[in-house]
Amino acid sequence: MIRKTAKELLADSFRELAQTKAFDKITIKEITDNCGYSPATFYRQFRDKYDLIAWAYSRDLERITEQIAYNEASWRQTLSDAANYYSDHKEYLANLLLHTTGYDAFVRNMTAINYASLKQAVLKSAGTSELDRKTEMLIRLYVFGTVQLSCEWIVGHDQESPQLLAEVYEQALPEPLRQYLY
Repeated sequence: MIRKTAKELLADSFRELAQTKAFDKITIKEITDNCGYSPATFYRQFRDKYDLIAWAYSRDLERITEQIAYNEASWRQTLSDAANYYSDHKEYLANLLLHTTGYDAFVRNMTAINYASLKQAVLKSAGTSELDRKTEMLIRLYVFGTVQLSCEWIVGHDQESPQLLAEVYEQALPEPLRQYLY
């Protein structure tokens, strides 16, 4: 039997509450009451709600991108999985983006997490521990664009399917990065 950690249970509790309540209205006490923990337990795991959100998103993205590390999925499949993740969690993510003053912080966090994940995939493929400056800049450029597009899609600026979103992600990948991911 696989048991969830306190972090996982707190994140699940937050997600459950965020389905019916605006993010900025959810309190730490509500999160902990919803899953049977105390606020002290919350603060042993996370600094605040933003820290919880970043941890949960990072964990979810890691699950998607680790498929590449183990050669279980292609880059194309990983992009599709990411687009489906955004689709499956659209209401939750839109709540985070629309009902908090932390929109920019969330986007910056999402960008940093996506950058670290893509950089790790490129490093592994290149068989090195360092990338040249140009490759790092290309990764940042790609991540900035895809994160902004994803956020706009999540909040409803675009109504296209997750499959089209994944296709755009794939076509937007700079040519010099393709050698590492395909």
